[in-house]
This record gives sequence, C-alpha cells and structure tokens, in this order.
Amino acid sequence: MAGNNGGPWGGGGSSGGGGNRGNNGGDDGGRRPEEPQIPEIDELVKKGQEQLRVLMGGRGGNGGGKGTGGGGAGGNGPLFTKGTLALGAVVAVALWGVSSFYTVKPEEQSVELLLGKYLETGNPGLNFAPWPVVSREVIPVRVEQTENIGGGTGRLDTGLMLTGDENIIDVDFQVVWNISDPAKYLFNLRDPQTTINAVSESAMREIIAQSELAPILNRDRGIIRDRLEELIQETLDSYNSGVNVVRVNFDGADPPEAVKDAFRAVQSAGQERDRLEKQADAYANRKLAGARGQAAQTLEEAEAYRAQVVNEASGEASRFSAVLAEYEKAPEVTRKRLYLETMEEVLGRVDKVILDGNSGEGQGVVPYLPLNELRKSGGN
Repeated sequence: MAGNNGGPWGGGGSSGGGGNRGNNGGDDGGRRPEEPQIPEIDELVKKGQEQLRVLMGGRGGNGGGKGTGGGGAGGNGPLFTKGTLALGAVVAVALWGVSSFYTVKPEEQSVELLLGKYLETGNPGLNFAPWPVVSREVIPVRVEQTENIGGGTGRLDTGLMLTGDENIIDVDFQVVWNISDPAKYLFNLRDPQTTINAVSESAMREIIAQSELAPILNRDRGIIRDRLEELIQETLDSYNSGVNVVRVNFDGADPPEAVKDAFRAVQSAGQERDRLEKQADAYANRKLAGARGQAAQTLEEAEAYRAQVVNEASGEASRFSAVLAEYEKAPEVTRKRLYLETMEEVLGRVDKVILDGNSGEGQGVVPYLPLNELRKSGGN
C-alpha cells in the first residue's frame, strides 16, 4: 500500500509507472491514454465537496491532492450556521415577496381571494396579496369578446328560427361583450361563453317568434337589434353575471338554403302584385278625379242655367207688370203698340219681301228678282 499514497488508483511518478510496466510490459503504458483520466474526475469531485463545505460554513481540506483521510479531517464542521440561516431567510422573504406582489395591466382587474373566499377587487397597477393566505385571479375586463350565432357557426340549426307567421328564417348575428364586474363573473358563471351564447340565442328566438317574416327581412332589423341587446342584458343581469353587452351586430336574415329559390319566386310575385296594385290605384285615382271634375262642371253649368232662367223669368215678369200698368192707363194705345212690336219681331225673322200692289208702287218691277240674295249680299 506504500506505493498508492497518491490515491486509490496510484499516483504519478516512476514507481507507479514501473508497476504498470512490470505487469503489462514496457510498451503498453504509451498505448493506453484512458487510464490517467480516472484520477482527474475523482479530484474534481473532491474539490466540489470542499467548496460545498466552505459555502455551508465548514472548513476546507488541507490540500486538494491529498487522500480521503486528510480531506475528511479538514472538512468537518457545522453545515447550518447563522449566516446560512440568515441567507436562507432573505431568500425565503424574497420568494414570498415575489409571490405576493403582482402587477395588473390597465385593461385588467384582479380578484383577491382569502382562503378561497372573495376579499376585494384589485385595480390596475402594483397590488399586494400575501401568499399563500391570499390568492388572486387576474381577469381582462376591457377586452371585447364575440359570440357568433347562426351563419354556419356552432350547431347547424342554431340560426333557423320560426317567425310569428309560421315561416322559417336563417338568422346570423354577433354579440360583443366584456366584463363589468370580475367578482360576479368569476363566481356566478361556470362557463361564461356557453351561457352568453345560450341567452343570446334564446332572446333572438323570442323576438323572431313575435315578428312576421316580411318586416324582419326589410325594415325592422334595427328595431330587432336594439330589442335583442336590451333583452340579453336584462337576462344576464338577472343571473348576476357581471357581463356587459357592448353591441349586437345583426348581420343578416335569409330564408333557409333549401327553399331560397322558391322564396325568391314568391318575393318576386309579391313585388309584381304590389306594382300592379299601385298601377290600378293610380288609374282609379285618375279616373275618379276626372269624374269628380266632370260632375263639378255639370253642377256648375246647371246652376248657371238655373240662374239664367230665373233671371229671365223675373225680367219678363217685371216687364209684363210694367206693360200691364201702362195698359190699364191706355188700353187702345198699348194694345196697338204691342201689336206693332210683335209683328216687327216676327216679320224681322222672316226671309220674305212684301210688295204692296194696291198703292201702285210695285208697278214695273221685274217678275223675278232675287231680293233675298240681294239682301244677304247687302247684309254681308
């Protein structure tokens, strides 16, 4: 054992090398390079042990190259000293502080739990929750989330709804929401997305069931959107969900794909019917207005004729009364004047020429003379 003072595998020098040569031959020592690596690994392990003892408060060995007996004698000492305990306490406090202090982003809020029970709500910034007694849940409250209903998302029949006039319509809409109360949101909803989806679908079915098909497709989309947003919010508030409905996007309402062509044909027929009805109403209004105008004109003409006849009769009666008064004063003169006036009026309309043959003035007149034509020419 005297030749192994350098270590269990033998030290360096001529004695170690001579022993190897004596056992294996003179030329084997130069052709086995792996054997010197084993003592180096052992020395590295020893050095690591010595350094560990020093760090733990012990004393190092007398020499790194000594045997195990010398290293063991020099390294005995207490593993936990006051410095070690102080260092461990500092490390523990640091780890506890790291676990207790946390940061909340501006778009987030935290919910602190005291042994699993709600304690308070943390605001954005640096917050303190002493671990492990108080834990926290950080929730994004300002992030808008979207639930899509209908339009081929989710179940195939999600958007198919029955209207009040017993028609089927395919509805596609979106519900955009965020978190208004993180504590309620965390404790009262087990699956928030599923709950919001179910509430939105139920509210839309209720509204569609109370509406007819034509207004849904044409003019009532804005009314339906506002009513849907209000009904979803009321239902979620009744659950104490802590969810705020930001807006509802009513993307579309169409007939089912299987009957879309037939529905379009019906819509075209309805539009054609409306067009013809409007044309008929315009024609009726035009004819009615013309008839009313003609009736008004006839009434005005009749009224004018009545006034004329009445006025003429009144004038004749007045004239007769005046003549009667004169006749009563001088009957013969008045009778002769009336006779002459009447003959003048009657003969003035007769196209004849009368010649008095008794007076002799008619002598020498040509038997045929177109006096009528002469009078006409003279009158023109």
